[in-house]
Amino acid sequence: MRPSRRHAVGVRGVTFAAALFFAALSALAQEAAPPKAPSNPKPHVRTITAFINLDRSQYQLQMAETAKFLGYAQTVFESRGYTVETLRIVTQPFPQYTKGLSTEDALRLFKDLDGLAEQYKVRLAIGPAYLSGDDGDAQADLLAAILQNNKHIFGSLAVTNDAGINWPAVHAAARVMKKLSETTEHSEGNFRFAVNANVPPYAAFFPGAYHTGNGNQFAIGLASAGLVATAVENAPDLATARRRIIDAFFSAGFDVEDLAQRIDREQGWIYMGVDLSPAPSKDSSIGAAIETISKQPLGSSGTMTAVGLITSALKEVGVHRTGYSGLMLPVLEDPLLAERWNQGRVSLDALLGYSSVCATGLDTIPLPGDTTADDLARIIGDVGTLAVKWNKPLSARLLPIAGKQAGDRTEFTDPYLMNGLIRPLPGKEQVQ
Repeated sequence: MRPSRRHAVGVRGVTFAAALFFAALSALAQEAAPPKAPSNPKPHVRTITAFINLDRSQYQLQMAETAKFLGYAQTVFESRGYTVETLRIVTQPFPQYTKGLSTEDALRLFKDLDGLAEQYKVRLAIGPAYLSGDDGDAQADLLAAILQNNKHIFGSLAVTNDAGINWPAVHAAARVMKKLSETTEHSEGNFRFAVNANVPPYAAFFPGAYHTGNGNQFAIGLASAGLVATAVENAPDLATARRRIIDAFFSAGFDVEDLAQRIDREQGWIYMGVDLSPAPSKDSSIGAAIETISKQPLGSSGTMTAVGLITSALKEVGVHRTGYSGLMLPVLEDPLLAERWNQGRVSLDALLGYSSVCATGLDTIPLPGDTTADDLARIIGDVGTLAVKWNKPLSARLLPIAGKQAGDRTEFTDPYLMNGLIRPLPGKEQVQ
């Protein structure tokens, strides 16, 4: 029997009222429920890094085979929806394979390697000077010349050892920085040089990466600042923010590790781990994530708490970690960090303070061109002292800019660097 028009209207009226009732209940439930954690997108893979033992007699073949492996690994990750930003190759410490070569022959070798890196579209780290041996000053001088004359090669210098701080190495590192600032365009050579303090082998990130093993190994480094930012969005308290970071990196880390272990099985290259450090980029700021947690501009009270919270959360993720796997604060690689630096909210001393609870050190810090080697050595010594005191990996990538003074802006051309304000060294602000 067909219902009357009046009955149909009545049914619709009841249905509409019921819909309003349930909508009101849903709204109340949403108000009562804690905010949901936002969904976390896949982080970018900042780098797939391969470790090889370079042999002077067959380095062309080694570079070709390693580039082929890295291309395969990139394909595997991209087939699962990841963006792979860079491919990198790391050698054992370069003094091990330049031993017995004249300076001219060594520089010729690295010029060839630089050309191969450009051909295969990879970055190449040649490991640290001063890691071992008794010719550290000669190693440091050679490293400066290598970086000065090439574009795709990165290197480092170790300033700590089992006995603590190696002070001759500290002063050698300062001389390398000063030379690169004076001999490379826009002083950008120092972007490819880092001081290592307690940095372990098999870090995926440059410039400090090196290895001491048998080669044919690889690691993954993530560009996951955005993962932190998304995880802590609208978190009602610190405990929730920390829990969400752990959950986000647990999911992302094990997905990355599954793919890496597949590559290990299929290619015979040994997977060494993933560096969980939430590396930032121009489009993804770890500084913004820190401010979301602290609810204050970076550099204010509460920043140390946020930095420590992120670092402690990363330590809870049970994947096979390598390298730093901690918070990094590269001032000129992060838009918000650069802004807070320009505003004077973040200083060298503040960054060193944050380093006591995370893995930052001093990274991409613009300095006046008249910064002396002794000034640089004092800053490097502070980083080394902190690393030894707390037995943790720290690095220093300082960027003194030739011809620039405090108050000037940098003029970098590297696509990974932002330009920022050069500020006076601490203690020299009032010096006339």
